[in-house]
Amino acid sequence: MISIKPATVDDAEIIRSLAEATWWPTYSPILSKEQISYMLNLMYGLDTIQSQITNREQTYIILYNDDAPKGFAAYAPRAENKEIYKLHKIYCLPETKDMGFGKALLQAVEDAVLSAGKNILELNVNKYNPAIGFYLRQGFIKIYEEDIDIGEGYQMNDYVMQKILTHE
Repeated sequence: MISIKPATVDDAEIIRSLAEATWWPTYSPILSKEQISYMLNLMYGLDTIQSQITNREQTYIILYNDDAPKGFAAYAPRAENKEIYKLHKIYCLPETKDMGFGKALLQAVEDAVLSAGKNILELNVNKYNPAIGFYLRQGFIKIYEEDIDIGEGYQMNDYVMQKILTHE
């Protein structure tokens, strides 16, 4: 049985461990192990996650299947344009591929955006990430490319994708 629950600061370790379990298989074919380690430490340190939740910088949700955490997402209004929401993170454990968990998490985010009275959802995805196909199937379109310097000589080479949400 699938359930999706808002995350609290007490869930930071669950989120961190899910990130660790999903990032290595997702990004090993695309990025160096040094860059993966750097990015995990940068984005998924316990302090970082707890701060984002406490300060309401990002809303995290966790997907459970039979009470076991299987994936998570994080989203927030864009700082520079509150009319647009950004899906900052969405990851499901590799063994759950094709079980509909990613789609369920994405739908929960879309519902939250619509409930907030907004209808534009954007995300960044690595140009070589196979998840691009998933996003295209969910109605996202590529709107531009961007390279983001994340420090230590590393860059994120991404597509920015967007979906216009409607009440159905």
